[in-house]
Amino acid sequence: MRIVIAGGHGQIALRLERLLHARGDDVVGLVRNPEQAGDLVAAGAEPVVCDLESASAGDVARHLDSADAAVFAAGAGPGSGAARKDTVDRAACSLFADAAEAAGVRRFIVISAMGADREPPEGTDPVFAAYLQAKGAADADVRGRSGLDFTILRPGHLTNDAGSGMVTLAESTGNGSVSRDDVAAVITALLDEPGTAGQTLELISGNMPVSEAVKKAAG
Repeated sequence: MRIVIAGGHGQIALRLERLLHARGDDVVGLVRNPEQAGDLVAAGAEPVVCDLESASAGDVARHLDSADAAVFAAGAGPGSGAARKDTVDRAACSLFADAAEAAGVRRFIVISAMGADREPPEGTDPVFAAYLQAKGAADADVRGRSGLDFTILRPGHLTNDAGSGMVTLAESTGNGSVSRDDVAAVITALLDEPGTAGQTLELISGNMPVSEAVKKAAG
């Protein structure tokens, strides 16, 4: 399987690249900064420099040529302001979806955020509120596309704990945390499970093995 990951240098993306490479997949990671290329190579991915804030859908579609799946793992990241939450977390996701449709890549997975469909509680940090709103808008855009077999994954609070391989994956899980290792493992399993297409799923640590949790979500 050939998989293209937007935001290829992200913490979840690098873990995902290692997992996919280890099982024999052909992995491409899109990065904005060419200095990050070496980290992707070490993870087993082919680095491609592509700035989703300035590229056209046609530019990105060329990188998706012959891909079997696309994963949107990009984010403006900590320290960025509200404006970049919109240009990366929303607009870049929509651009990547445009490119996937243009390239004929149907399987499309988005790493979103828990709470993206809800109004942020009163007192929420304005930049974090902008992040949630941008994620919600991106998710709504993806859900409106008939040309994608999408799955939107909304992890809870992310940690760097070692993955347990035990999760709760459902339309609604309640609040909780989950390791980035386990998020990457769930995405790997989702790529192989077409029955989750069209779903928006929340993810936290739990008591069900990843493979079983994904099969259960697929119905």
